[in-house]
Amino acid sequence: MKLTILGGGGFRVPLVHRALLDDARREAPGRCTELTLYDTDSARLKVIANVLAEQAEGVPGAPVVTTAEDLDEALRGADFVFSAIRVGGTAGRVRDERIPLGELVLGQETVGAGGVLYGLRTIPVALHIAERVAALAPNAWVINFTNPAGMVTEAMSAVLGERVIGICDSPVGLVRRAARAAGADPDRVGFDYVGLNHLGWLRSLTLDGRDLLPGLLADEEALSSFEEGKLFGARWLQALGSLPNEYLHYYYFRRETLHAVLESPETRGEFLDQQQGGFFAAAAAEPERAYALWERTRLHREETYMAESRAASGGWQRDSCDLDGGGYDQVALALMRAVARDERTRLILNVRNGTTVPALDPEAIIETVCEVGAKGARPLPCAPLREDQLGLMLQLKAVERAAIDAAVGENHGAALRAMALHPLVDSPAVAARILDRACPA
Repeated sequence: MKLTILGGGGFRVPLVHRALLDDARREAPGRCTELTLYDTDSARLKVIANVLAEQAEGVPGAPVVTTAEDLDEALRGADFVFSAIRVGGTAGRVRDERIPLGELVLGQETVGAGGVLYGLRTIPVALHIAERVAALAPNAWVINFTNPAGMVTEAMSAVLGERVIGICDSPVGLVRRAARAAGADPDRVGFDYVGLNHLGWLRSLTLDGRDLLPGLLADEEALSSFEEGKLFGARWLQALGSLPNEYLHYYYFRRETLHAVLESPETRGEFLDQQQGGFFAAAAAEPERAYALWERTRLHREETYMAESRAASGGWQRDSCDLDGGGYDQVALALMRAVARDERTRLILNVRNGTTVPALDPEAIIETVCEVGAKGARPLPCAPLREDQLGLMLQLKAVERAAIDAAVGENHGAALRAMALHPLVDSPAVAARILDRACPA
């Protein structure tokens, strides 16, 4: 089986490779035997190839790693395509965050003004990739992790239909942390999760037919034992009656998070730009130390994840069990296993809505629990959404679709609509100024 990773010079590619090595150690049937990396930055690609080579030492049956010089070469013969590109690099993320902050608007890269800017820049590239996949590898499954993941997956689905599936590590992390806090084995629980990417809610957590979530919400000590409980606070979670995705902190605590970001000496994008720049320069100069440098940098990256939101909620350190970095890579591998081997499983994925949320277009991409097998991912029925949950979903879906229209048709009116309708942007005048600075005519 051949897996192609687009954005193969990305910092988190070794996590995917690590998951593939675990499969090789178990001699799992139908495992990945060939891993092809493609990236527009050849220097970064070379560094990551060095990291993978050291990581694979002594592992029998490790996939053969090759690098491709162009997109078409990378796609030919692929069974799965993992898209994890970053159009504009970390420098683009810095701009996406800083320009909105100049208007006192949150600029996080996947939500708010920053997410809209990132989507406008990324969607045309993602559509080109989808078209080349359709032409050169029409039977391949595309697994999209490129942010904003829901928006980009929806744009690509216009070309690839159900053969593109979006993934995210936030929902599975939430389920596992909540299960542990409730005293249950995360691998045995059932769950009801629904929303959009970075905008969803865990609304039940069941074990042997019993819902553990009401008991967890009533137990303030248990709630304070894991990340989302610390982030949102017991009082608010009890009022909601559900556990929100961590990114909803930007919506529920906008003032506090904005204040924390403005007080910080650097944005997350600036931190990553400096950190990754330092890593790639050091690893290129000392290729024999590439893996050790990567592991040290990765740990620091995990420790500082969502630092501004943690600062806004009282300040606390991440638990050691959340620093392993095993998230989206595990979801991607579980998805590939399920499709390639018809190993039926349930995963939280970004897929076409169908009839899951009746108020949304059947073609709209949502993030929800899916049954996965050889024929792909099928969203499962879910309980009705509350008005506040559905309201946010409808508003954000309008933003996503306007951004897609703007990116596809270079429609400035749609771009303004996408920016101004976002609940984290508080006026059309502010939206227009952000767009004028980010996308000057």
